[in-house]
Amino acid sequence: LRGIRDALPPSTRVITARGSETATDFPVPETIPVSALRAPDGRPGVHVELFEGQSLDSAARFTRVDSTIDVAWGEGSPRAELSATNFSVRWSALLVPPVTGNYRLGVAATMKFRLVVDDSTVLRSKYSSTAEFPDPRLIQTVPMLLERGRRYRVMIEAQNTYGDAQLHLSWTSPSDTLEAEAVHAAEQADAVVMVLGLSSRLEGEEMPVAVEGFRGGDRTSIDLPAPQQRLLERIVAVGKPTVLVLLNGSALAVNWADGHVPAIVEAWYPGQAGGSAIADVLFGDYNPAGRLPVTFYKNVEDLPPFESYAMAGRSYRFFTGVPLYPFGHGLSYTTFRYSRLRTSVASLRANDTVTVRVNVTNSGALAGDEVVQLYAAIPSSSVSRSRRDLRGFARVHLMPRQTKTVSFRVPASSFAYWDAARQRWQVESGPVRLEAGASSADIRLTKTIRLHASRD
Repeated sequence: LRGIRDALPPSTRVITARGSETATDFPVPETIPVSALRAPDGRPGVHVELFEGQSLDSAARFTRVDSTIDVAWGEGSPRAELSATNFSVRWSALLVPPVTGNYRLGVAATMKFRLVVDDSTVLRSKYSSTAEFPDPRLIQTVPMLLERGRRYRVMIEAQNTYGDAQLHLSWTSPSDTLEAEAVHAAEQADAVVMVLGLSSRLEGEEMPVAVEGFRGGDRTSIDLPAPQQRLLERIVAVGKPTVLVLLNGSALAVNWADGHVPAIVEAWYPGQAGGSAIADVLFGDYNPAGRLPVTFYKNVEDLPPFESYAMAGRSYRFFTGVPLYPFGHGLSYTTFRYSRLRTSVASLRANDTVTVRVNVTNSGALAGDEVVQLYAAIPSSSVSRSRRDLRGFARVHLMPRQTKTVSFRVPASSFAYWDAARQRWQVESGPVRLEAGASSADIRLTKTIRLHASRD
């Protein structure tokens, strides 16, 4: 959001809305804003008490008022006078919900803590015997019905004994109004940027997640989660020019979006400067040249059973169907033309290397980068082989109408297969088809050379 705002003139109005839960029954947590918090004396914010040691029964050493409960002291402490490895904190506030509905309060902390609402403990840390943990994992309450405008007493008591103290109080707000707010925002806008996808809270290793489409960090569906799909269809129906930005760590079957959204940007999990990088692409300040490192399938039914570890039907090397987006796919704001695929030799011995060259021309009106990909196929092999294998790639920058020659050196040994009977890599005689293209499914030129096996 900041990246988009920074890229636009100050006079441009940017309207935002959360829109939907990440997945069914998996809402998005956000830091509780200062507008929903009052110190016990009625001032905006949170009353903070800082203690020496692990006891909170004595008088506080220091007090102050913070705007929210969102702290990360690193290897330090909230005050220089307190030891970074032996202090305690009590936060006290009145929580005032803006709308009536079901909320889930959450705490992500490295500190030992307990969260109290109206004198009832609703959460406490549970990582180990000390209840401290170096990874601030989020834990949440069950849904709590909170009334608009009512004041709820909230208190967090926390102790720290080894530094790197962090604690963040968040909530997930009622989901029934999210879609309507997003549609209203889209109706006011001239253009819409929808940021959808997955989260590291959903996909990963051995995670306590069991919601529709996800189980234990694994995915049981490759579709966009249902709440996001509903939101996408409603926003596109508004009729404004729409760009879809995907944030995810694995492939998504965005079939509906492919047919109804004019532009899709795959941003993966882009990191700290991701917002600025995405904005550069959206507003044309950077000509993208990213290429997919995996295949995007249309449906989970296109894939073998999850429990099967066989390669048949998997990846661009063995998949025989039509993917949504193939391995190596990626678009540019310009276009490229391939010509004159040639090799240094017509036949190749087992210990030799072939140099493959191809000309690439920027046939569009803008400067840009093309990622030239070289694949190899061995159609007459005596053993079971993949359909094609990537043998090299090169990113080349081209001005409009400029042509460059891209070269690859490919050793004959890269065409070998593992001979289980002889327990060694084996180069066999026969034709090798070399393919140059813009993706594993966009082969522009081919050339066949002859491979000669070495004698035993």
